[in-house]
Amino acid sequence: MRAVIFDMDGVIADTNPYHSEAFKQFFDKYHVPYTMAEFADHMYGKHNSYIMKYFFKKDLSPEEIRSLEEEKERLFRKIYALVAKPIDGLMPFIKELRQIGFKTAIATSAPKANLDLIVEKLDLRDKMDSLLSSEDVTKHKPDPEVYLNTASALGVDPGQCVVFEDSFSGVSAGLNAGMKVVGVLTSHNKEELPPCQLYIKDFREITAQDIERLLVKFNVNLQ
Repeated sequence: MRAVIFDMDGVIADTNPYHSEAFKQFFDKYHVPYTMAEFADHMYGKHNSYIMKYFFKKDLSPEEIRSLEEEKERLFRKIYALVAKPIDGLMPFIKELRQIGFKTAIATSAPKANLDLIVEKLDLRDKMDSLLSSEDVTKHKPDPEVYLNTASALGVDPGQCVVFEDSFSGVSAGLNAGMKVVGVLTSHNKEELPPCQLYIKDFREITAQDIERLLVKFNVNLQ
């Protein structure tokens, strides 16, 4: 049994520009200063609790963080619902994977409401064997919990899983789970990510056979 596990933001869909726009509007409302460099270093791939603490530069109670998170994510969903589309080549790639027996899943640090929006807008629900979001874990990326939980839900050994990730913390989580990782270069360049087994700009650059070869090479190297 083999599986491909997709992160969502920056992998399934190029949502980061819309998260940036939502954060800009949100931070402007609260007069919170920010730079685009800070977005790259402290927003992409990070959990909302970290983002709020970093940018607000003060102690926030769990209730305050939760309220701020929900406000910002509602704004994101309002913006993104109008423009939702998959990364180029994603849908044929998923079809090809499933045709040759791969299980497929999404494992994201985003809230379930965001996951539900994108899954519905892109018609992905019946194409995924597992869907996990931030509410399904107690530890967030780079901790491997979401990837290990996904492998468990799929009934697939972590060594037979390939993760698609676009952020430093996400790639680290996949590697920490003992999985092979393909870096998706939507948010960062190669030098900004931990070393991945492969890199792509979008899914037109990879095939299901590439994933098979990656797993075979990995398992041979372990012997």
